[in-house]
Amino acid sequence: MYPKSFKKLIDHFASLPGIGPKMAERLVLYLFKEDQQKLADFAKSMDDFKGNLKNCSVCGNISEDNLCYICKDANRERKTVCVVEDALDVIAIERTKKYNGLYHVLGGVLDPVKSANQGNLRISELENRIEKEGIEEAILATNPTTEGDATALYLTRLLKPRGVRITRLARGLSTGSDIEYADELTLSSAVLNRKEI
Repeated sequence: MYPKSFKKLIDHFASLPGIGPKMAERLVLYLFKEDQQKLADFAKSMDDFKGNLKNCSVCGNISEDNLCYICKDANRERKTVCVVEDALDVIAIERTKKYNGLYHVLGGVLDPVKSANQGNLRISELENRIEKEGIEEAILATNPTTEGDATALYLTRLLKPRGVRITRLARGLSTGSDIEYADELTLSSAVLNRKEI
């Protein structure tokens, strides 16, 4: 029904989260109607995207440099670290403007059924930061899901013996939801009303 290059691009867009086949068709049709220069800029941005971005060497956030803008900021509270699942959670919490500490991006969560993915998470890096940087509070900001709760419980058992104050975001967040989709008011309340574990 479509030319091969058109269909291939639809398939690429449809493979992205939250984009179904109909939306992918509309996006490709939109791009087809754009002028050549705009398409060239779009293609260059896509080409540069992976080459210019990396994970911050300290916290794991998305960065163009060795350190992200948060780790570089000398005005941040350096004794508190907010532990999140991925970089989108950092962005969501930053939008609230209610938190001024550091972050640690785990890169996922523990799966209670499959324990094999634990090695892929940045848990040992978190332990090292707590020792080296003298972190006094770890805010566990994992999603309120079975996996997020299991990860928070595991981290609590791991970090509590080190004398670190462990807190969890308040349950203003719905169980089973993602932090990145929470509205700013709900997320602000969750950050400000976090509870010690």
